[in-house]
Amino acid sequence: MDQEENWDSPSDTLYQPQQQYRKPLTANPNDLLMDIDSKFAGKIIGKGGVVIKGLKKESGAFITVLDSDTYGLKVVKISGNQNAKEHAQRLINDIIDANDPEKIVLKLKEESDMKLSEPVQSTFNWDELMKEEAENLKKRLAALPPIIKDFYKEHPEVTMMTDQEVEDFRLTKNNIMIKYIDENNLKPIPKPVLKFSHAFADYPEIMNEIQKQNFEIPSPVQCQAWPVIMSGHDLIAIAQTGTGKTLAFLLPAFIHIDFQPTPRSERKGPSILVLAPTRELVLQIESEVKKYSYKGIKAMSIYGGASSGKQKECLRNGVEIVIATPGRLNDFVGSGAIDLSDVTFLILDEADRMLDLGFEPQIRVSLLRVRPDRQTVMTSATWPPGVKRLAKSYTTNPIQVMVGSLDLTTVNTVKQDILIMEEEEKETWLDDFLRKCSKDDKIIIFVNRKVTVDQLSSDLCMKGFIVESIHGGREQSDREMALDCLRNGEVNILIATDVASRGIDINDITVVINYDFTKDIEEYVHRVGRTGRAGKTGLAITLMTRRDWSKAKELVEVMEKSGQDVPQELQDMATRFEAKKDRERAEGGDRPFRGGRGGGRGYSRGDGGFSGSRRNNY
Repeated sequence: MDQEENWDSPSDTLYQPQQQYRKPLTANPNDLLMDIDSKFAGKIIGKGGVVIKGLKKESGAFITVLDSDTYGLKVVKISGNQNAKEHAQRLINDIIDANDPEKIVLKLKEESDMKLSEPVQSTFNWDELMKEEAENLKKRLAALPPIIKDFYKEHPEVTMMTDQEVEDFRLTKNNIMIKYIDENNLKPIPKPVLKFSHAFADYPEIMNEIQKQNFEIPSPVQCQAWPVIMSGHDLIAIAQTGTGKTLAFLLPAFIHIDFQPTPRSERKGPSILVLAPTRELVLQIESEVKKYSYKGIKAMSIYGGASSGKQKECLRNGVEIVIATPGRLNDFVGSGAIDLSDVTFLILDEADRMLDLGFEPQIRVSLLRVRPDRQTVMTSATWPPGVKRLAKSYTTNPIQVMVGSLDLTTVNTVKQDILIMEEEEKETWLDDFLRKCSKDDKIIIFVNRKVTVDQLSSDLCMKGFIVESIHGGREQSDREMALDCLRNGEVNILIATDVASRGIDINDITVVINYDFTKDIEEYVHRVGRTGRAGKTGLAITLMTRRDWSKAKELVEVMEKSGQDVPQELQDMATRFEAKKDRERAEGGDRPFRGGRGGGRGYSRGDGGFSGSRRNNY
């Protein structure tokens, strides 16, 4: 169940309060109707309809949540062919099971080979339940083959570092901060490594692979993550995208696979499981793994939109590393197509994004099949309450490594230019700018709507530009081809929705253009982060109109934190919007302010708006 951005159409699947399900039943007796408790309706719909859209994509069925004429119930109407309807029903039941305490208890007991002698009561004695589950866990662990997590021997040069030298080094590496999540844990924390040989001197095959890639020095997150992971600790890595988090967990994963007591040939399934939020990120991680030829270790990706038959065939042939989106993995787990009982190393990559997309139920159900004593690594760009909750559930005495600040900031290797103009001026500006670009430039143009991607692509092609495009409505094969064309230089312009704002690892993007301003400031940070990667510099240009003035204050704050020159026009825009909000509050009491939606409530010259030059000369 892979869910992606779909900005350009309102959800047509949100429940309709005035609709009853009796008429659809009469009109089409082939529809499948599911009665569900009203409390699960929101989970099935998801924020902004994102979950139900994912259900439709994954199953191929049309799904609508309707009111029932029975108090406390909703009706899910499922239309389509029989296979699609049954698939959708299974996915919906998985969501309900993952959010129903009674069903969770049942699953836990089933995993422990326990039989319930009496029906589960609607009210639980949670203390007894936790005690019983702890006993079950002990029995389950006793029956599992042993695993090894600690493969680290501290290099003498690292051992000789004083506490002050360690502190100074962390400060110079973008202020690395490290701690146990449990503040009462007083065990020593591993020191950082300064170079690759400090971490992998005892693993010459790994050093050979590093040398093949011509890496010079580890990134800040790698310096601290490798000693933590290789010492057997669970890790939570908080860092912006493009900071080397993938390699931080990948190289220790190779060692982890190779040195377990159970031979690779005797394992029933993969040893490493990586969960990631989008197909593009899954494919990127798979591509990263395949750059290395460490002892014949094989990896494969599992995601929606591609042939499940081919993916299942690859699994049957045997792989050590599986990289998956939570929805498709959940489907494979439910059908028995994948065995996760031998997974001893788990990575939850971009955990904040997976939660944003509503994947938590699928993650929880799938991970019931993974042995509880595995080693777990979580990565995230932010540290919101949802990620903290996930970390508490799936890590054991974790160490948190944070690089930089938890505040939203863009990297200082990217120059950010803000141009304020009218909507109708954008096309002419873009045409002029692209004609002045070097043939060596690689450019991503971000827009908010799929229809804008298609229109802009068509217009630029007619003007003689060679472009590619990706958005959530394109076939997966087309999206992969578009990214490959940009990587290998066949095209140098990509037009995309925010499906490309995270996790797309193309290190030589020179320019990012925000043709449409982002829906929120977090996505602005991630869009800008597509350039200025791997130590290179980049340029991010944002085209703002008076409709965007509600975002001006946050944009000023982000630019100031990363040391950018903030245009006076942008500062004026932010000041005027805040003043307008104050006036609205004074006139309307506590009425919520909804400015910046365009038209008469936007930022306008008639309200003392901007004037003067609105563009720089490029």
